[in-house]
Amino acid sequence: MKMEDTYKTITFPSSEILFKEKNSKFFGYSFPIQSETEVKPLIDQLRKQHPNAVHFCYAYQIGSEKIVYRANDDGEPSSTAGMPIYGQIQSFAVTNILVVIVRIYGGVKLGVGGLISAYRTAAQMTLESAEIIEKSINIHFLISFDYKNINKVMRVIKEKDAEILSQKMEMSCEIEICSRKKNAEILFNQFDTMFEVEIKRLK
Repeated sequence: MKMEDTYKTITFPSSEILFKEKNSKFFGYSFPIQSETEVKPLIDQLRKQHPNAVHFCYAYQIGSEKIVYRANDDGEPSSTAGMPIYGQIQSFAVTNILVVIVRIYGGVKLGVGGLISAYRTAAQMTLESAEIIEKSINIHFLISFDYKNINKVMRVIKEKDAEILSQKMEMSCEIEICSRKKNAEILFNQFDTMFEVEIKRLK
C-alpha cells in the first residue's frame, strides 16, 4: 500500500476573477488558510471591498488527514452556493483553502439550477486562476541526547533525509526535526532504539 504523504494547496491568494450571469456579477477569490479562525477576517475584508454585494458565499477545507470543511450559502437558497463551491475544492483536490464567491445581484433571478451553475463556474474559474502546488505531509520530532552522541544522531538525520528545524547544542542537546510522513515511522524507531537518545513526536 502506497502511503499518501503529499497534498495540494495554494501558497498565495489568487487574483480576483469575475463571472457574469444575467446581470449578476460573481467575483471569485481563494485564500490559503491554516485554521478556521482566519475565515471571518478574510470575509470581512471582502465585505469592505464590495459594499454593494448581497451574498458572500464560501467553502473551505483544512487538513490533509483529518479534514475539516464548511460550506456557507450566506442567504442564497439552501445548497445552491456553498456546496457547489465546495464541490470544486474537492474536484481540484486542494486543501487548506478558502474559496469565496461574492455576488452582486443584477435584478434577474437565476433560479436554483442557475445559481448552482453560476457558483460552480465562478469557483472553478477561481481555482483555475490559483497557483496550486504540492506539499509533503511532515511529522515533527524532538530528539534529546548528550553531546557525546551527536555524531550518531546526525548520521541518522542525514541518512533519513530529515530536515533540522531548530537545534540547541550544549552538554545536553535538543534538535527539532521534521520528516516526510512515509519515512517518519522508520526514523522514530531508529532513534527510539538508540542508546541514550530520546525522541518524541511533536504536535
